[in-house]
Amino acid sequence: MPPAALSLDDLRRYAVARTLFTPTTLPAAIRRLGFVQADPIRAPARAQDLILRHRVADYRAGDLEARYPRLQVDEDCLVNYGFLPREHLALMHPREPRRPWDAETQRKADDVLAFVRERRLVHPREVELHFAHGRRQNPWGGAGNLATHLLDGLHYRGLLRVKRRDSGTRVYEVAAHPPADESPAGRARRAAALIDLVVRTYAPLPAASLTYLVRLLGYGAPHLSAHTQTALRLAREHLASATLDGTTWYWPADENPRSRRWAVDDRLRLLAPFDPIVWDRRRFTLLWDWTYKFEAYTPPAQRQFGYYALPMLWGDRVIGWANVAGQAGGGAPLVGYADAAAARDRTASMLLDEEMARLRHFLLPR
Repeated sequence: MPPAALSLDDLRRYAVARTLFTPTTLPAAIRRLGFVQADPIRAPARAQDLILRHRVADYRAGDLEARYPRLQVDEDCLVNYGFLPREHLALMHPREPRRPWDAETQRKADDVLAFVRERRLVHPREVELHFAHGRRQNPWGGAGNLATHLLDGLHYRGLLRVKRRDSGTRVYEVAAHPPADESPAGRARRAAALIDLVVRTYAPLPAASLTYLVRLLGYGAPHLSAHTQTALRLAREHLASATLDGTTWYWPADENPRSRRWAVDDRLRLLAPFDPIVWDRRRFTLLWDWTYKFEAYTPPAQRQFGYYALPMLWGDRVIGWANVAGQAGGGAPLVGYADAAAARDRTASMLLDEEMARLRHFLLPR
């Protein structure tokens, strides 16, 4: 009897189970995830903390920031800004920005780099006070300190790294990266490794999402864009794939979405908007048949879900969303349901109460 064909139910279960592994240590979880997207909004906690709390045993909000200086982890760019194991930096550095600085900005950046090298550890306020560079217009029309812009730019170029944060502000030191193989073959290997990294972070991926992720690698590795496009064509040949209802899906060749190893429990979880399970909005709609939107930057009158709606995962179904900022201390979350049956299910209500209790514990300071 031939094996049953892959179904959307298999992909849903696989998408959830492969990234919701048994909670482990903080370093092991970051290594297993490959990349943890960061976001500064706290509603009720930063995205990186909300992502890690489901994957790290006894995790509390702020643990990553507190332990970061002792971890082999770096803040850097991949497809977005976030945290990744230090060994992945060699795939992207030395990074070559698409737009080089003009001569005057480069001179100021060189002076800032020399200042950090001399001081060894520098807070942006020290740079601002020492150089008095003033302010500059940012891409959103506002004004920001030129010192911050220069430090961000040096960090992006791989010349500085974030040593730690003081009350959320990055404190920098000079970075050192091993020499990279810049031959065409070396660049091709790094491009292929970057695609493997994002596939393992976000699989299973619809074909259009895989293409989109590779395009986003232009943020983390703009100088490898031509190589990542070539590597994408090769990846499509070597990744496992299947076509369901006209959509081709890709995942690592050494994984089988129909395997019994991808088991899900019946716990209800509130996910960060950037959690790997829900990050890809195209995949979200295909797997759960409704559209979720992140609306923190949407005018209040136009919001459908709320300022910081957390997708509500029950088993392998995303049944709705909850806004908990202000309610996590004891009030009832503001909940919306995409699944009418779940809205009436008393078990779902009980499991949400349990999840809110876990969330309140996660928010307690150590």
